[in-house]
Amino acid sequence: METLLKQIMRWPVKGLSADILSSTLLETGQAIKADRKYAIAPGSSTARGQIDEWMSKNHFLMLARHEKLLRLETTFDEKTDTLTILRGGRQVAKGVLSTPVGRSIIETFFTSFMGDKAQGQTRVVTAAPGHTLSDHNNPVISLINLSTIKDLQRVIGKPIDPIRFRGNLYFECAKPWMEFDWVGREISIGTCQLYVTERIDRCAATNVNPDTATRDMNIPKSLQHGFGHIDVGVYAKVIKSGEINVGNTISPVDGVL
Repeated sequence: METLLKQIMRWPVKGLSADILSSTLLETGQAIKADRKYAIAPGSSTARGQIDEWMSKNHFLMLARHEKLLRLETTFDEKTDTLTILRGGRQVAKGVLSTPVGRSIIETFFTSFMGDKAQGQTRVVTAAPGHTLSDHNNPVISLINLSTIKDLQRVIGKPIDPIRFRGNLYFECAKPWMEFDWVGREISIGTCQLYVTERIDRCAATNVNPDTATRDMNIPKSLQHGFGHIDVGVYAKVIKSGEINVGNTISPVDGVL
């Protein structure tokens, strides 16, 4: 069975909904364009304006602490930087994040929506060019093996929505956990190449059901109990620019599977 790219996702605003892409251009040393470009900072955070250094997720609204974010559905227009927020299928806010007026609309919404958890007036912050507001301190691509998710389902005994892991590239292959063998190696996807840097350790954000916005599992505990670690997926950095498409084969450059 070939290792095939099944889904491409980016998360324009940290903690909110994904954009599903059929193809994208990966550039050397960069994350997927617009991935984690924006975040919402609570009033207590020191994060402000344009951020050109790595900041931990504790500076932002995030699922590990603010599961009610999943009650919202959001769409993002990359061409205009417009964020649209829906709740129960009804639009509740819309703003252009690159403009003061647009940011103010979104900030007012989240300050009200989060209540006491807003800790004051929330703020929209943005990553400086070449940076990202991800949990990793460098621009990376996250890859999730769907066969690994199925093996974790076997241990837990319940269905697991892969969205819980908020990855960029979801792929399918015959062997679960095979992605761990890629660490320290180069892989090719489409016309680009990536260097796989490390496994991804998982936190409480994965415990939140994306459909119900409730904590209905303990994924890190189940991983530790069933496999002796808390890792799912791997990070990779782009070392050769190129286009990737859903359906592309993923393979180690050294040819060893």
